[in-house]
Amino acid sequence: MNASHQPDLRDRPARLTVGVVGAGRVGPALAASLQLAGHRPVAASGVSDASVRRAAALLPDVPLVPPAEVLDRADLVLLTVPDDTLPGLVEGLAETGAIRQGQLLVHTSGRYGTKVLEPALRAGALPLALHPAMTFTGTPVDVQRLAGCSFGVTAPEELRLAAEALVIEMGGEPEWIAEESRPLYHAALALGANHLVTLVAEAMDLLRDAGVTAPDRMLGPLLGAALDNALRSGDAALTGPVARGDAGTVAAHVAELRRHAPQTVAGYIAMARATADRALAHGLLKPELAEDLLGVLADGAGTTGGAGGEAR
Repeated sequence: MNASHQPDLRDRPARLTVGVVGAGRVGPALAASLQLAGHRPVAASGVSDASVRRAAALLPDVPLVPPAEVLDRADLVLLTVPDDTLPGLVEGLAETGAIRQGQLLVHTSGRYGTKVLEPALRAGALPLALHPAMTFTGTPVDVQRLAGCSFGVTAPEELRLAAEALVIEMGGEPEWIAEESRPLYHAALALGANHLVTLVAEAMDLLRDAGVTAPDRMLGPLLGAALDNALRSGDAALTGPVARGDAGTVAAHVAELRRHAPQTVAGYIAMARATADRALAHGLLKPELAEDLLGVLADGAGTTGGAGGEAR
């Protein structure tokens, strides 16, 4: 970082004025958390009805203004926009002269580190990437969920302490992520969280089809125990017909899914193969049972027709 762009952070006021560009689900919650720590939200931008409602619920009395005006009012600006929007937003703000020397510019994208903020750095901003590893609802409950939440932190070395301090003030736990590791870090979170929602939703649909009247109540204890065991024990927590090598049971599953929910077959087979690989590597699945199991999965995959086949 150019030393001319780096003021002495010890001269910065202990409490900051905070602005939010992009009043989606994340920005207002983070600003509200910073407000609890003594900082002062002064402006936010958002045009949709949902944005207006979120700002009113989490940041009452904070005006909604254009993005350039948010930057004009705030010492610390949270850029909480979709990943694909972020580079263009940063370039536009830099080109229009909206960014001030010494202004803390924080984005919350999991995909990007601080290189995406390079135009802002050239304009004199202090770049930080603080990504909360949490799903957001856009309601006040999000502020409570930030307690103990891990944040993926990327920042220039001279701003590392400032970045970690902001995370701690929001109730989070800073986890340092190297710039080049951000895409892998984000892919891991998406694999674990976003795909989990899809798996749970599909499982509930299938249970309803099987006549279960309260699939959420049935799955809750089971999934809670499975998640807890997985976080504690990793692959050693694997159970079920794939880990046991019950090829007949897996074949029955594939047949039933093909009959009742063909759109789920490809996902079931892909996850079963991944589970089999991990169970084999961990010594849970006996090699002599794995052969029949993998044969069933290969046969099942061959009849789904792929993305454009009959199962669609």
